[in-house]
Amino acid sequence: MKTFRDLLIWQKSMSLVTEIYQLTNSFPKEEIYGLSSQIRRSAISIPSNIAEGYGRDGNSDYLRFLNISISSLFEIQTQLEISYNLKYINQIQFNKTNGESREIERMLSAFIRKIKDRK
Repeated sequence: MKTFRDLLIWQKSMSLVTEIYQLTNSFPKEEIYGLSSQIRRSAISIPSNIAEGYGRDGNSDYLRFLNISISSLFEIQTQLEISYNLKYINQIQFNKTNGESREIERMLSAFIRKIKDRK
C-alpha cells in the first residue's frame, strides 16, 4: 500500500529540512529565536503538510495542505535570500539550497495541477 513516504516531493522536502537545519547551525546565536527558528519552521511545514493532506478525505482538503506547503516553500526562498544578504550563508550554499527549493516548487506545482485535474 502506498503512503505519503512514497511521494518523491515528500522525500525531497525531507532532505531540504535536513539541509536547512545544517545550514542554520552556523547562524549567529542571536538568530536562534529569529531567522534560524523561522526558516526551520518553514522547512518542517513542507513535508508535514504534504503528509497531513495525504491523510485527508477528498481532493479539496489535500489541495489546501499542498498549497500551505508551497507557501512555506516561498517563505524559505525569501529567508534564504535574507540569510545570504546577511552573509550567514555563502553563494555556493545559497545556490545549492535555493536550487533544491526551486525543484521542489516545480514538483509541487505540477502535483497541485494534477490533483486539480482529477476533480
